[in-house]
Amino acid sequence: MNVLMILPALAEAGSPHFRPIKYSLFPPLGLATLAAYLDPDDEIELIDEHVEPVPLDRQPDLVVIEVYITAARRAYALADHYRAKGAHVCLGGLHVTSLPAEAARHGDTVFAGPGEEMWPRFLRDFRAGCARRLYRGEERTLADQPSPRRDLIKRGNYLVPNSLLVSRGCPGHCDFCYKDSFYAGGRSYYVQPLDEALAEISRLPGRHVFFLDDNLFAGRRYAMDLFTAMRGMGRVWQGAATVQSALDAGLLDRAVDSGLRSLFLGFETLDDAGLREQNKFHSRRQDYEKVIAMLRERGVMVNASFVFGTDRDGPDVFRRTTDWAISQGIETATFHILTPYPGTRLHARMAAQGRILTREWDLYDTRHAVFQPARMTPEQLEAGYWAAYRQFYRWPAIIRAASVKPGIIGPLRHIAYSGGWKKLEPLWDWIIRRGLLARMRPVLERVLDSGEQNQISLPRRTAQPLLSAVPPPAIPAVAAQGGEQHSMCDPVHGLVRVRIRHK
Repeated sequence: MNVLMILPALAEAGSPHFRPIKYSLFPPLGLATLAAYLDPDDEIELIDEHVEPVPLDRQPDLVVIEVYITAARRAYALADHYRAKGAHVCLGGLHVTSLPAEAARHGDTVFAGPGEEMWPRFLRDFRAGCARRLYRGEERTLADQPSPRRDLIKRGNYLVPNSLLVSRGCPGHCDFCYKDSFYAGGRSYYVQPLDEALAEISRLPGRHVFFLDDNLFAGRRYAMDLFTAMRGMGRVWQGAATVQSALDAGLLDRAVDSGLRSLFLGFETLDDAGLREQNKFHSRRQDYEKVIAMLRERGVMVNASFVFGTDRDGPDVFRRTTDWAISQGIETATFHILTPYPGTRLHARMAAQGRILTREWDLYDTRHAVFQPARMTPEQLEAGYWAAYRQFYRWPAIIRAASVKPGIIGPLRHIAYSGGWKKLEPLWDWIIRRGLLARMRPVLERVLDSGEQNQISLPRRTAQPLLSAVPPPAIPAVAAQGGEQHSMCDPVHGLVRVRIRHK
């Protein structure tokens, strides 16, 4: 059959005049994974509307659309379009799981939860002519999952095509997070068998790897085994962890020795009571400076996330947060307005209090105040959000933060990374439009790998014995992938995986 798989563009990514680099970072790996379950003789086209137009003239048999909240309007319009052409339209992802009845008005079949188990069930039913209207995930396992169909991904359209996941979910239960509703009815954290994960890493070309896991350090024993096995691969990688898990010096040393060069940390707020308010107990303000120092000592850059709008935040929170982040020498920061996504405990609580201001999903992008804050107006919250970005990424602030680093290499790397990311957006737009992203990967990798890492004296081993006889490919000396994780909270997968923090 003829299958069309679509990742609709987020509302803010639709401008024909300017292409922010963050929309050209990662390919739609979730859809590529679903494609691997299709038959070899099926004709499959995978479209990421962030980097290419959707072919509206096609007449496919099956259309699969991945829906995120700020892309919901566009996703439903595409679904209606292809249904009118006679295609069977499937809708899945975070937003569909939260509001399946809403999605069902536009799709023939909707999926609630992760798709590793229910997608094959649907395919069997669809081929037999008895597809159901709603499927819910019943099992939680990554064992024997097929490798993503990376041949369907147009690598030249992405700065970081070497992205992957080796786990799903997170052990935490933050109130603002989609996770508990998305994984309802089963395990909310589970991992891929180690030998399968290592085989997937070995198949990736080049050196750079980006782990999109919500918390790569969540399972300590699994992470230790993974990092130990990766030490012989010569990789340079980025990922995400919680503050608590990154404080584990032994685990962090093993990660650095295996190639960790940049780590995303969700600090969210500098106020411990604000963390407790959102049920985020795996972070404590007193640990923030300690974990930053540990990472700096090991040459690992920090990509920090902050959320504004908790009930304890007043108008002074923006300057206090940015001043602290700059003083700590944090390389990059993403700021977000607290957003009560449907299906979360935060949304339920605010709805019960009558504080939700709009259900216009395009505005649920963490840049708009869609609820009534407790200690400021919605206008103050939005203005403070934009002021925080301007303050943190001013050249004097970048240079001040860089001066915290010891030596010469550290400050230069900081300026190249932070300044190159946010101060050269017009240049990135020019590069994207001319199809030159691939030429920037070696540059970015060299920036990542230019830190002064401590030498960790652990016994060397390679991943080969754990690969179940899958030989690692030769690593081309010139193939260096790179990129900055603008926000690990940016959702990039659909039925198969979920980004659980703020976008």
